[in-house]
Amino acid sequence: MKTTFLILDDEPIARKVLKAHLEQVPNFRLGAEFANPLEAYQYLREEAVDLLFLDIQMPGLTGLDLLRSLKNPPAVIITTAHRDHAVESFDLDVIDYLLKPVSLDRLLKALDRYHSRAQPGLSAKANMIEISQQHYLDLRADRKTVRIPVDKILYLESLKDYVRVHTDDEVIVTRQVLSDLENLLPASKFVRIHRSFLVAKGRIRAYSAEIVEVATVELPISRSFKASVLAALQAI
Repeated sequence: MKTTFLILDDEPIARKVLKAHLEQVPNFRLGAEFANPLEAYQYLREEAVDLLFLDIQMPGLTGLDLLRSLKNPPAVIITTAHRDHAVESFDLDVIDYLLKPVSLDRLLKALDRYHSRAQPGLSAKANMIEISQQHYLDLRADRKTVRIPVDKILYLESLKDYVRVHTDDEVIVTRQVLSDLENLLPASKFVRIHRSFLVAKGRIRAYSAEIVEVATVELPISRSFKASVLAALQAI
């Protein structure tokens, strides 16, 4: 199951670095990102988020003030350039306190703490290695299980209750939901560009803000996925 996270930081570069790191960790999905604490507050009141990456010093409202205002806050990892709020932050039961610039190794240690609290015994590094070594995707099709090498997949296309899996050699139709297959594939290798399309990053020949080109096919990037798609592709 994927962990949905939200980033609240008024520094664009800090958000970009954090997203690039998290793109390398399987089973983490960006729910939203905000530079404005009040916009993030409204989002958190209306949407389910598992993990919040929270800056402290921001215009108008500090991250800690925001955290205090939430009745049912998600798990929180602080990301800040300031050392002097650590005690106050841990008093609010945050998972970890990361100083910018955040390194991937330090982030993985914070995610280990998150997993140990949410799912005891699950290590972020172990989970990363295990899923990145998954070589096949098993699909039910034509009353049998078809085993597809992950590296041969070009993209997956949702058709209501069915999914077309386009590979180098064939197109396989399976009666499954795209989001379920997305959870089975390594997040470091695939990117969701549209509610109907999941694409192998390494098979993208070209892209713009509106489309990605895979083999000889152009696939649309939807408005709701545009920011996360561009961040994922620019981080490769």
